[in-house]
Amino acid sequence: MIRKYLLAGLFSLLPLVITLWLLKVIFAALVELSREPVAWVSHYLGLPQPSYWELALLSAFATALLLFLVGLLVSNILGRQILAWIDDFMLRVPLIKGIYGATKQLLGAIQQGQGGSFKDVVLVEWPHPGSFTLGFVARRDCRWAIPESEAWLAIYIPTAPNPTSGYVVMVPPERVRPVPISPEQALTWAVSGGVVLPEAPRP
Repeated sequence: MIRKYLLAGLFSLLPLVITLWLLKVIFAALVELSREPVAWVSHYLGLPQPSYWELALLSAFATALLLFLVGLLVSNILGRQILAWIDDFMLRVPLIKGIYGATKQLLGAIQQGQGGSFKDVVLVEWPHPGSFTLGFVARRDCRWAIPESEAWLAIYIPTAPNPTSGYVVMVPPERVRPVPISPEQALTWAVSGGVVLPEAPRP
């Protein structure tokens, strides 16, 4: 009986604890990013150094303002051109271009199915025989890695709770089975740790 109540309390509080922990991590990252600029501005204006929570609030406000301005920029031709210049610059910097380019392509593919990728959801045997998970078809030709694998599929397997840190496996088509759900439903299922079930098959 005690064990039952302990488990019930644990699973009831776990979502709140995880949420608070994530918020704490985000706030800490924001504070560290803004600490030096805010300290320099305060010193230049002759103001006292802000406290930790003042830094956190300023950082949160600055982040929200930045997101708003970027969203405003991409809504017009000039803003899109500026972002295109930034993309071009980032893709020319050694080391950074690999990380930036891969992340941008992955997020674009997950969100919009760019280039025909990530539109098909499949059931794939992973990580060992007898266990299965959902994945996205990223590419339908793996000859660049295995010469005889023209029909093989490159499957992207998202992880929870961060779907951008997943795995990529190359398998023959007979080792996967199509699943009649949308990529959004599959991604939600993965991010939720399998808790949120797809509502209904897509037409």
